Amino acid sequence: MVRDVKVLPMLIRRRYREGASLAVVARELGVSKSTVQRHVPVQERRDAQNAALQRHRSRAQTPYEQALRAQVVRLYGSGMPQQRVAATLGISVEAVVARLEPSQRRSKQETARLAVEQQGDLLPQEEIVARYVQGATMTELGRLYGVHPTTIRRRIPDHLVRPRSRTPQPRPRTRRMLVDEEVRRRYAAGESAYALAREFGVSVHTIRARIPATDWRGRPAGEASAPPPRSAQTKSGGVRMMLALSDEEILTRYRAGQSATVIGRAVGVDCRTILRRIPEDERRTHLQAQRLNRPAPDADADTIRTLRARGLTWEAIAARVGLSAKTVRARA
Repeated sequence: MVRDVKVLPMLIRRRYREGASLAVVARELGVSKSTVQRHVPVQERRDAQNAALQRHRSRAQTPYEQALRAQVVRLYGSGMPQQRVAATLGISVEAVVARLEPSQRRSKQETARLAVEQQGDLLPQEEIVARYVQGATMTELGRLYGVHPTTIRRRIPDHLVRPRSRTPQPRPRTRRMLVDEEVRRRYAAGESAYALAREFGVSVHTIRARIPATDWRGRPAGEASAPPPRSAQTKSGGVRMMLALSDEEILTRYRAGQSATVIGRAVGVDCRTILRRIPEDERRTHLQAQRLNRPAPDADADTIRTLRARGLTWEAIAARVGLSAKTVRARA
């Protein structure tokens, strides 16, 4: 540390003019930065840009910085990516980039090519060849190791590459032998034709052919689909659809309580076609149709609230009144 107050200002100005920064001068002479700055003339002080550049140059001349820069250049030049260099040296990626000259940095294309080569070097070539010989395809191996099939192709010798026509095809799914007695027995026990067809690997029609007509659980004869409606010309020249039921029979069923949807399903037409056969003064309102189609008309809001106050759940109330839990909540 310099103790002479007359020599100190001269040493400070000389070292500062030689290019040393304020911090370097203060460290060398054992004084503070404010002391160094006070003895440097205002007209000789560097601006912010030049001061930052001088700090960078001063830092680059230290033994630690020179050794760190040499390690960054050596590791990056060996093919190691910037992220791995930063993790190896314990610094940030930005610090790695700052210590590389523009001419030393790799382009994006070269970086991508090098990454693919390094990823391919980590692949177990012997294992890949063994799996390929056993029957695995290049696409399957690429999906297994997370690379493109072309990368797998480069690891397989040319004399082992199979032509496309000789690529082993997946084995067909084994199906159970269709036994008529077993199909009839299991269908009579309650299994559906769809479940049997799915298990034996056949269509529902094949299962239907094995079951006698008397045992087939199809649509009852009374609900068989009606023949398609025909069109007839009216007196006014228009075209009116001819249904399997007359207008009088449709009105009789409607008055008996059947809905237009049920009648239309039996005839094979839309419910709106049925409603056009019914006079407007006899058509039910939406509330009347809802009460007719929904059971338990006595389960009003007061009854449901009373049962709810007793501690019954929505499901228990629905089971008691014969409605769904959703309808019970809506009525409450």
